[in-house]
Amino acid sequence: MAPDPPRATVTTIVTATTDNRPGTDGDLLLPVPDEDLLSPVPDEDGAPFWEYAARGELRVQTCTACDAPRFPPRPCCPHCQSFDSHWRRMSGRGRIWSYVRPHPPLLPAYAAQAPYNVILVELADAPRIRLVGNLVTAADAALDSVDPARLRIGAPVKVAFHTLPGGMTVPRWLLERP
Repeated sequence: MAPDPPRATVTTIVTATTDNRPGTDGDLLLPVPDEDLLSPVPDEDGAPFWEYAARGELRVQTCTACDAPRFPPRPCCPHCQSFDSHWRRMSGRGRIWSYVRPHPPLLPAYAAQAPYNVILVELADAPRIRLVGNLVTAADAALDSVDPARLRIGAPVKVAFHTLPGGMTVPRWLLERP
């Protein structure tokens, strides 16, 4: 009678990540607080987008002359060259147009949350407008909170707003059908 094959027990404990990029000598990347993550830096044209986000509203700059939405915000309409614009409120709904899961993270502050997702959302109200963000299980959830198997091109999403430690509010995205 043949002996039973050996059984393997696998335990995974993640406390730090090794930085294997060239020139790093395998440095350890320790988890970092949210305040070390990148925050948007609003400019004059985009400032209203962030002001509306702080109020929990998703708005897109729209040309007053030809009614064409545009993003990123800029002074002149690329369609009719008008300098007049207003900020149209969007429903906050869209679909995943594309996504990526960074491996390894390019910035050390993101190592503790890798692998996480970055999605490109096509807005339902303005299909030519696409916004970059993260798909999460709740507005304040970690960037890696959604099972990667749930990422699908075309999946319907809705906006949720997350306030970063520095006070900046950013749009994040939730699956419409969790």
